[in-house]
Amino acid sequence: MSIVALSSRAYAGEADLECISRFVNQCETSDGFDEITSVDELSDEFATPGFDATRDLRLWFDEQGQLVVFGQLWASEENAHNDGFLWYKVAPEWRNSDPEAELFSWATARVREYGRTALSVVTRDNEPWRIAAYERYGFRAVRYFLRMRRMLDTPIEAPQFPAGYTLVDGDHDPERWAEMYNASFIDHYNFHPATADKVRYWQQETDYRPDLNLVACAPDGSYAAFAWNTISRAENNHTGLQNGHIGLLGTRRGYRRQGLGRAMLLASLQRLAAIGMQSASLGVDAESPTGATQLYTAAGFQEYLRRILYRRELSNQV
Repeated sequence: MSIVALSSRAYAGEADLECISRFVNQCETSDGFDEITSVDELSDEFATPGFDATRDLRLWFDEQGQLVVFGQLWASEENAHNDGFLWYKVAPEWRNSDPEAELFSWATARVREYGRTALSVVTRDNEPWRIAAYERYGFRAVRYFLRMRRMLDTPIEAPQFPAGYTLVDGDHDPERWAEMYNASFIDHYNFHPATADKVRYWQQETDYRPDLNLVACAPDGSYAAFAWNTISRAENNHTGLQNGHIGLLGTRRGYRRQGLGRAMLLASLQRLAAIGMQSASLGVDAESPTGATQLYTAAGFQEYLRRILYRRELSNQV
């Protein structure tokens, strides 16, 4: 088979959501993974402020009209490495037909339109077909990211906050939250700054829960540390495991080395356990400059999945 036998088009709006969700989940199930994506989650993601769904989503169909390749590009945001990020799925039966040829060409053209100088992609370390495709097209591994999990049926140590600090949940001020986030992650790999508009949008997403959106306030009221936790109802219904995800956790520079990161982590675990979650998961840069991996390991988390980030400079043609 060849990718030239496929027809492609741009995203057509809400009418495509069910088709994309079903296709992505079929690919995940076929590969033995549990990361299920609902229509509501896709709808939220495609409507993210600054994301151009009509130009940065692409669908490829076979002669029977079945979706067999789906690509999503993130390149509109400024970032430290001036790259665009491509996420995609390929139907298992098409993986030996080199579908990446047209997919990468499309993504490369879009990245150049944004003025970016590189294209990045990611794979789990147990997806050899992806790794082979990346290496065939000149991508090189540049970073490793871990997924870790802790079961919540064992005791959780009580969080200890520095004197005068208070833990607050709810819909935090978007301007102040974005400022805190940016000050916390500016020294991290390929930093993408947050904006107040994006924070407002996140606080309206389908699975958002204000009781899991935690901030540690310093004695003067400053936002010092945060933990933004989520629960994917679709994924939990699929797996049968009630899991909460610690999506974002950080401490603002100038407030580190006081135990705030550990306190926010433990407070998050307590919240998740209190609402019936059986486990908690998170993702972490294996080379995090703040030593986050050691923090999570000490709190009982264990690695269960490893992802590899690949990057290719645009001077290397498809």
